Amino acid sequence: MKQFMRFLMRRIPRPILLRLSYIFRFFIVRFYKGNQLECPVCETQFRKMLPYGINSRENAMCPKCLSLERHRLIWLYLQNKTNIFTGKNKMLHIAPEQCFLGRFKKLEKLDYTTGDLFSPLADVKMDVHDIPFDDNTFDIVFCNHVLEHVTDDHKAMSEICRVLKPGGWAMLQSPKDPKLKVTKEDPSITDPWEREREFGQKDHVRMYGDDYAARMAKAGFKVIEDQTVFELGEKYKYYSLLPGEILYVGVKPN
Repeated sequence: MKQFMRFLMRRIPRPILLRLSYIFRFFIVRFYKGNQLECPVCETQFRKMLPYGINSRENAMCPKCLSLERHRLIWLYLQNKTNIFTGKNKMLHIAPEQCFLGRFKKLEKLDYTTGDLFSPLADVKMDVHDIPFDDNTFDIVFCNHVLEHVTDDHKAMSEICRVLKPGGWAMLQSPKDPKLKVTKEDPSITDPWEREREFGQKDHVRMYGDDYAARMAKAGFKVIEDQTVFELGEKYKYYSLLPGEILYVGVKPN
């Protein structure tokens, strides 16, 4: 299974993977039922989860809703620290994650719009460098694991901040290397395999370091480094989360 998932990630374009996943999960979920782990997104228990990633992380992907560790952590944050499920909010979801999409659409009080340059799931075709909405439009913006792909992440972050209402917030998760003090990027690296070696994936153009929060702040955000994973204690293992993962939330100042 590890080799199969690694092959899919490295060889199949993401839009095709999204379509295939609906078929794949229908057949695979019954083989993983159990009570050792739970996905808080779909509230289903499993004996184990699917491996995922270039380096095949164990118990990474939920067999039912296809959430990854970051999605499960974000969901717990949303449940415990936001009003997204009960309040009236206007939200822009950039590069919408499959495990969230249907659940957000069902929230009656959430005015929900999705946008992406390539995703077949998106409502609006858009470039995050030039978001086609007015200033101060949204209460919430999600833009997870996107900024490591874009040419100018400062411009993209600034655009996200621009379209947020004062007091609004953005969930901006990106891959980080805890060994890096400063973000590593080099636009001269264009070979896909060299990018994978340097930045972790063929379509990544940077690997963020400890300065990630500072880069967000430079784009206009007040940055919250949320530690939900630490607050869970040993239960983080039951939800199959990454130990020590920080959630980066950017709030637009009033």
